[in-house]
Amino acid sequence: MKTLPIPRAVLFDWDGTLVDTWKAIIAAYNITRIAMGMDPWDEQTARHNIRKSWRDAFPEVFGDRWEEAGRIYREQYGAINQQHIEPMNGAFELLGELAAMKIHVGIVSNKLGKYLRSEIEYFNWTHHFVRAVGAQDAARDKPHPDPVIFALDGSDITPGPDVWFIGDTGVDMQVAHATGCTPILVNGHSMKPGEREEYPPAAEFDDLPALHAALISIMTDENQTPAKARNV
Repeated sequence: MKTLPIPRAVLFDWDGTLVDTWKAIIAAYNITRIAMGMDPWDEQTARHNIRKSWRDAFPEVFGDRWEEAGRIYREQYGAINQQHIEPMNGAFELLGELAAMKIHVGIVSNKLGKYLRSEIEYFNWTHHFVRAVGAQDAARDKPHPDPVIFALDGSDITPGPDVWFIGDTGVDMQVAHATGCTPILVNGHSMKPGEREEYPPAAEFDDLPALHAALISIMTDENQTPAKARNV
């Protein structure tokens, strides 16, 4: 099994990693699909297919009508997102621990930036993140490296193994590999077949409390011997 390096920075994905917003995402997406004359997706299909940012995914799904579809989706999601959002188990505690450890923490999400930051504010979590990078905040979105570089801009930290990238999908593991960060998979139930092999995580945890326990072990071990994670 591989071991985890001591982190100088931790970058999180947002949806499905720190918060559960799937009800709102799927509802808004299916309203959009119906408006475009398409069949709605069931939850499993939606979770497997909604990965990319709006500007990357919608032209592929909706073709020439992607801008119209985007307007519908944004209107629908903006109307319901804060009614259907809750933190993932252990998120509050993990963010508090990282703050106490004075580790650089950021968000790299494919959610449109204004919605990402409004949801962060909803939980009063703004102070936890040095920078929250959403879709269209950088020149390109995940899995391109640009938002990771932007999330660390202004610090003395560059992408590398001492930057943990924590997410729940293959897109997150892909961007971690592309930037040389340590890829950590949490709640990885939506991984597609073959993604673990193509973009293998350095560590995989069932949930945030398990990740939190490993972080504490790493940071408090007097010999600085990194904790081992499962399935790596």
